[in-house]
Amino acid sequence: MTVARSMASVIERRMLVNYQVDGDALRRFLPEPFRPQLVNGVGVAGICLIRIGKLRPVGTPAWFGITTENAAHRVAVEWDDGTGVRRGVYIPRRDTDSRLTAMVGGRLFPGEHHRADFRVHENDGRYEVAFTSHDGTARVAVAAKVATDLPTASVFGSMTEATAFFRDAPLGYSVTHIPGRYDGVEIGCESWNMTPLDLEHVESSFFDDTTLFPTGTVQLDSAIVMRDITATWVRLPAPRLGTACA
Repeated sequence: MTVARSMASVIERRMLVNYQVDGDALRRFLPEPFRPQLVNGVGVAGICLIRIGKLRPVGTPAWFGITTENAAHRVAVEWDDGTGVRRGVYIPRRDTDSRLTAMVGGRLFPGEHHRADFRVHENDGRYEVAFTSHDGTARVAVAAKVATDLPTASVFGSMTEATAFFRDAPLGYSVTHIPGRYDGVEIGCESWNMTPLDLEHVESSFFDDTTLFPTGTVQLDSAIVMRDITATWVRLPAPRLGTACA
């Protein structure tokens, strides 16, 4: 089966809900060789809620593309290779409303996905995005509105700093059904225009799970949205990166 080397798309909406997480709590479930990327002494993890439009193999016409709602739980990580320290995200789970994406993700293009039902309402700078997975193991609900700046308690001192943090870590490795093997993808955005959001409500079956994140090890940090940005997704080699750390 032919695997698409790169995909073209338009990011219609990409909402990043960010958490501050104790570094030791993250290290307990990160696989080797990943380690938490710390900002001012704390780890950064979160949820990406993204609607991708005109998704198709590079070189095919835009009308050929599909539109999908997707979610990814992500942890900012760094690791060492022959070129030095690399930065990106480790993705323990992806969800999608697209039957096609769930069927061919990880085969025709990177990223194995679980099927989920999404509920989306966007109006006048306010966003409500929620999903529940078909397997009943993942649930997220977020309500937010456009803000003028990040919260004062954010680990990011400014939007410039936050934008650089995400822009400079375009690599992502996500879990597959093969233990120790990860699908790699690199995102390339035409621009990195980011707008801060004021979070009104957040629920996450992942970050609210005290067996993963004991009380006091995780707290909300901030949220950011990107809109209407041309983007490409380039497949990375899928090396065996090791097994989960104890």
